[in-house]
Amino acid sequence: MQHNACGGDIFIFLNKHRTHIKLLLFEGDGFALYYKRLEQGTYELPVCNDPDSSMIITQQQLQFILQGVSLGKIEYRKRYQKKELSY
Repeated sequence: MQHNACGGDIFIFLNKHRTHIKLLLFEGDGFALYYKRLEQGTYELPVCNDPDSSMIITQQQLQFILQGVSLGKIEYRKRYQKKELSY
C-alpha cells in the first residue's frame, strides 16, 4: 500500500458488494479494527478516477459513509479554510 499504517491514518476496506466495511487504525500501543456488516443497503464511496488506487477522505465524509448519507447530494456551504504553509 506504500503508506505508513502507524502514522495515525485510518485505513478503510470494503468488500466487492460494499456491504461490509473494515476500519484499521493504530492507537499507539496496537492496532484497532472496526468491522460492520449491513443487513440492508450498501456503502457509498466518493467518486474516484482510479478505482484501484487509494483516496483520501475527510472525517466528515467517513461519518456520512457510515451513516448511509448519499455523498452525491451533499452541498457544502462556503466556509473559511486556513491555508497551510509550504516550506
